Amino acid sequence: MDSDASVSPRRRSCYSDSGDSSCSEPFSECGSDDLSFTPAAAAGIHRLLLSCAAEASDGSISELVAELESPSASVDSLRRAAMELRLLAKHNPDNRIRIAASGAVRPLVALLSHADPLLQEHGVTALLNLSICDENKAVMVEAGAIRPLVRALKSAASPAARENAACALLRLSQLDGAAAAAVGRAGAVPLLVSLLETGGARGKKDAATALYALCSSARENRLRAVEAGAVRPLLDLMSDPESGMVDKAAYVLHSLVGFAEGRSATVEEGGIPVLVEMVEVGTSRQKEIATLSLLQICDENAAYRTMVAREGAIPPLVALSQSSSARPKLKTKAEALIEMLRQPRSASLRATRPAAIVAAE
Repeated sequence: MDSDASVSPRRRSCYSDSGDSSCSEPFSECGSDDLSFTPAAAAGIHRLLLSCAAEASDGSISELVAELESPSASVDSLRRAAMELRLLAKHNPDNRIRIAASGAVRPLVALLSHADPLLQEHGVTALLNLSICDENKAVMVEAGAIRPLVRALKSAASPAARENAACALLRLSQLDGAAAAAVGRAGAVPLLVSLLETGGARGKKDAATALYALCSSARENRLRAVEAGAVRPLLDLMSDPESGMVDKAAYVLHSLVGFAEGRSATVEEGGIPVLVEMVEVGTSRQKEIATLSLLQICDENAAYRTMVAREGAIPPLVALSQSSSARPKLKTKAEALIEMLRQPRSASLRATRPAAIVAAE
C-alpha cells in the first residue's frame, strides 16, 4: 500500500485531476479558439468555416490585411476581416505562416485597443491562433503584442477575450526567457493570479498554465507571483479535488518554493499540511511533486523540518518509500526527505546530505 489509513484523521477521497494521473506532464496545451454563434448565423458561418479550413491564397490574405489597415473601413467590415483571419489561422497550419508573413500581426494587435468588444475578441483570438506556430512567436513579440495582450487580459470586455489573451501570453512566454521576462514586466503576473482566483474553470486552468511557464522561465516572475498573492489560491486549488486543478496548482507552487520568499509564503499560508496530505492520499504524480516541494521547504531550515515532521509526514513517506508501485526515483526522494526530517535540529545538512537531495534540486 502507498499509505497507512491510520496516519492522519485528515484522510479523504484520493486527489485526482481529470485524465491519466500517471502522465508525467500536468499541463496540456492551454485553451484554444472556441467560437460560438447564434442559430441565425450558423448556416453562413458553417460555409465560412469550410472555406477557412482550406489553404488560403496569398492574395486573399493580403486583401483581408488591407481591409484591417484601411482608415475608411467600417466596424462591420473590420469584424468580417478579423474573423476570417481568425478562422484561417485556426484551421490550417500553413495559413498561420502566410498570415504572419503578410504583415497581419500589427493590425491585429491594433484591434486590441479598439472600442468594439467583438473586434477585441477577434483580434486576441487571431493572435492566439497565430501563436500556435512557433515561427510566429518572435514576429508577434517584435510587433509589440505583449503589452496590448496584457491590457486585454486586464480589461477586455468578454471573458473569452481575457482567457485567450492569457493563452496567447503563455505561448509568447515559451519563446525564450527574455520573452517570459518581458511578459512579467508588462504586468501579466498579478492579472493571471486574479484570473486564477476568480476565473471560470477554463480561465483558472489557462492562468495556472501561463503562471507555470512564466515562473519556470524567468526567476523574477516567481517573486512577482508571490507578491501578487499566488500562494493562497494555489493551496486552495490543491486542497480541492473537485477543482480539477490539483496537479496544475501543485506544479506552479513547486516552482515558487524554489526560492526563500516562496517557501516563507507557503509555510505562512498553511501549505505544509496540504503538501503532507498530498503525500498521503494523492496520485503518484501528486505524491512526487509534493515530496519535491517538501524537500525544498525543509532544506537548510530546521524550523520547517520540525513543522513537517510534527504534521505527520514521516509515516506516509515511509509507506511511499516502501511502495512496490512507486517509481525508484520517487522512492529515493522520499528516503532523502525522511532522513532530513529525522535530523530536524541540524542547522544545515548541505555538507552531509545524500546525493539524492542534490539530484532533486
